[in-house]
Amino acid sequence: MRLEDKTVVITGAAAGIGQATAERCAEEGAHVIVTDVDTDGGEEVAADIEADGGEATFYELDVTDSEEFHAVIDAIAEKHGLDVLVNNAGTGHPGGSLESLEDEIRDFVIDINIKGVWNGCHAALPHLKEQGHGAIVNVGSLASILGLPKQAAYSMSKGAVLNMTRAVASEAGPYGVRANTVCPGFTETSLLDQFLERQDDPEKARKQMIAQYPLKRLAEPEEIADAILFLASEESSFVNGHGLVVDGGFSA
Repeated sequence: MRLEDKTVVITGAAAGIGQATAERCAEEGAHVIVTDVDTDGGEEVAADIEADGGEATFYELDVTDSEEFHAVIDAIAEKHGLDVLVNNAGTGHPGGSLESLEDEIRDFVIDINIKGVWNGCHAALPHLKEQGHGAIVNVGSLASILGLPKQAAYSMSKGAVLNMTRAVASEAGPYGVRANTVCPGFTETSLLDQFLERQDDPEKARKQMIAQYPLKRLAEPEEIADAILFLASEESSFVNGHGLVVDGGFSA
């Protein structure tokens, strides 16, 4: 098993890509630490993993709170060890031109998508560097490499995630710690549903979205989880500072 005896911490793991990643890592032998602000959802994911024979523990975590992030990571490292951090928690925003977006929306996106990833790296790196091994996988987006129209704040935040990952990879590599980013295309999650529900014609918007993908479908969370698993495991032992695009050919 690819993650046997490893402790993998996943943020935003109560649903969507985070949940799929937690389940996939558990299948590969990891002790999965499920974290989320959604206590009920997170506890349910952890319980389901254990019911299926895996090992999982839930910790409530608001990624925007630096002190809380440090406290949770310190507690996990002391009790369970720490081998992999998956900074998955993220958010989007309603579509609109840059000048129409309110400062509150911009700041909300920055707090979760940028500061949340920063806080995770800031908390985990001392532990990973001290022990001389480990991996960080940050979840970016197609918006990490493309400027999406009417998604300026989101594009800014996900672009920052990719470049932050490169900086971490450069700094932490000499200590045996790798950092990479997964850049998914649109994925069948509740976040996508919320995005489509804000459109004038959600069904038409979905069809138009699918038409842009050469595979003529959107990603399933499990497909993104497999990419995260690869970057978290030793199968990617010489992959560092990379943005792995998983978009069904959209960017091609």
